[in-house]
Order: sequence, then structure tokens, then C-alpha cells
Amino acid sequence: MTPANVQALLQFTGLKPSLFPLNSRYNGVATATLQAGSQTIVCIRRRFVPAPDQLTPIQEHTVKQGERLDSVAAQFLGDAELFWRLCDANGAMQPEELEEPGRTLTIALPEGIPGTPNA
Repeated sequence: MTPANVQALLQFTGLKPSLFPLNSRYNGVATATLQAGSQTIVCIRRRFVPAPDQLTPIQEHTVKQGERLDSVAAQFLGDAELFWRLCDANGAMQPEELEEPGRTLTIALPEGIPGTPNA
């Protein structure tokens, strides 16, 4: 499928195209354009990090010695690049904050997805 076909399909369905892949924390975040002379610059608007208590927890995990956040994301979320969802759910700005052995991590549903907590 060509990029033009994808754009046409998105317009038909009413979905907005994203510059970012589905597993990106910036997917779905609006963009803005700036005009600099004859050049148009596209930039991403600010992403507001959700408050952890606004996410639905589904599981907990205790970090083991040497365990990295990307491996925890791969194990529980099915994609190592979703480590940022663990940061959101645990109120961390830096992934390294969550890699301390013995720390209990909350695994949560994505923002906007309601559910019944199982934790």
C-alpha cells in the first residue's frame, strides 16, 4: 500500500495520520506547523503524562537483579519499546528509576482504556 493510499484510507475512516508508530508515546499527539520564511516546519505538541492513579492497574511485578525495563515491557506488554508505559504507570520520568531490584512495578492498561483492576 502506498503512502497516498494510506492517507486516503485514513481520511475515509476519519482517523488522523500520525508521524509516529503505534508503540510510540507520541502516537496520537497533535502536531503544529511553523512557517520559517518559505520553509514549513512540523513539530509535535506537548504530551501530557497521565497521573498514575488515572491508569487501571492490571498486575504487579517485582524487579529482579539485572532486569531492565525494556525486558519487563517485552514480558508483560509484548513490546520492549513500550517501556514508557511502565514509566507512566509508576510516575517515573527516567526508566532507570524503575530498575532497582526489589522495587514493585505496576503494570497498567494504556491511558483511556478502562478496565477492572486485577492487581
